[in-house]
Amino acid sequence: MQHHEPIHISDRDRTLRAWQNTMELIRDYQLYAAEIKDPRLADLFSRMAETECRHGSDLHAVLKDMAVQKAEQ
Repeated sequence: MQHHEPIHISDRDRTLRAWQNTMELIRDYQLYAAEIKDPRLADLFSRMAETECRHGSDLHAVLKDMAVQKAEQ
């Protein structure tokens, strides 16, 4: 029986993946808003895209801070 080392997923790995997921959601929501005929639903998706933009911005700032901290080590 083989012994496998556990895979280490860092805080940066998780943050980067969350940022990538957020970027995908922004694109999807913007596309839905542009394609949907119902104005109320299109507006909802537009607002959801804006909310994800704020999340993406926050995650990007954390990633930049992580890069600076690593460079200073």
